[in-house]
Amino acid sequence: MSTHKKRPLNGYHVIFLIQSAMIGTGILSLPQKLSSLGYSQAFVPLLFGVIASLTLWPMIWLNSKYKNDNLFKINEKLLGKWVGKGINIIIVLNFIIFLAGVISNYMDLIQITALPEQTITIPALFFLLLLIYIVSGGIKAIARFCIITFFLTIPIFYFLRWAIEKGDISHVLPLFNFNGTEFLNALKEGYLSILGYELIMFFYPYIENQKKAFKHVLIGVWISIILCLITTLVSVMYFSEWQLKNIEFSVLHLFKAGELTFIERIDIFGITLWVFLILSTVAGYLWSAKKGLDSIRSKEKKSHDYIITMLIILLIMLPISIEFKERLFKFSNYVVYVLIIWPMFLSIIHLLRKKQVQQ
Repeated sequence: MSTHKKRPLNGYHVIFLIQSAMIGTGILSLPQKLSSLGYSQAFVPLLFGVIASLTLWPMIWLNSKYKNDNLFKINEKLLGKWVGKGINIIIVLNFIIFLAGVISNYMDLIQITALPEQTITIPALFFLLLLIYIVSGGIKAIARFCIITFFLTIPIFYFLRWAIEKGDISHVLPLFNFNGTEFLNALKEGYLSILGYELIMFFYPYIENQKKAFKHVLIGVWISIILCLITTLVSVMYFSEWQLKNIEFSVLHLFKAGELTFIERIDIFGITLWVFLILSTVAGYLWSAKKGLDSIRSKEKKSHDYIITMLIILLIMLPISIEFKERLFKFSNYVVYVLIIWPMFLSIIHLLRKKQVQQ
């Protein structure tokens, strides 16, 4: 088998896989998550970009030592078969919960804005069928979909022009009008909105030019950071501090500032088009979860996509309280924080083992 077939992802694929994984529903509520900082939140995404860049390096370094293995296989090699599989089960279960949370969040948003008098069961099923179709094509098909999604949805940001015209640039100052507690709270909640770049640890073996992987992932990260920066900056200009704190999915209200005679509800148009961004985000996570299940069962099967999807449907439809679901979904987000620093731990184990072998 040729190297190209084994490693089908070129630089553009990597850039847009990362960028699309990071832009889901999180950016829609990012201003609210950073609201503890008030107007000082405007440039916080730049800090997030620096943190993402620093935490990305151990991921790439670890993967470069195991060029043909994803994180699931690396766990088994460094921690042993059974401990590694145990960690992999936790990762896969967390991805399932995370996926259920993202999909449920978006479906609730559609119901609130576009279908207030209808159930979301049918739209959710169509969404999942389309998701399975995209993922079944493999990582390269997902990457191509992410590229199409980017160029299809980036014009949405044009509708921010009216919010900029009606906003007040003086809101941006002063920049550091907050205390330590407020900053830590914003960091904990706001950083959830840029998760997704950790998926590099799962599709790294499929990258054709692995030596430039760090550069390409970094480009994808900073495209997302710039979009988040634009979003927070315009939100600070347009909203009052009370609105930043209390309006959920406040970014949709930025679209409402638009004035086009041929579109009555620009926010509905925006959130409908946003389905492509959600699909590109969850497709990467579903593919990674499938690879995790392949690793746990030591066999690759297409049916694993369907098994994971059925578990997601079950989790969304379970007759449990909304409060419990929200806590569960938020917990899965925080577990991803552990996944981000996990390569640092594995890198130490790798170096210790290497030292023992040399002795």
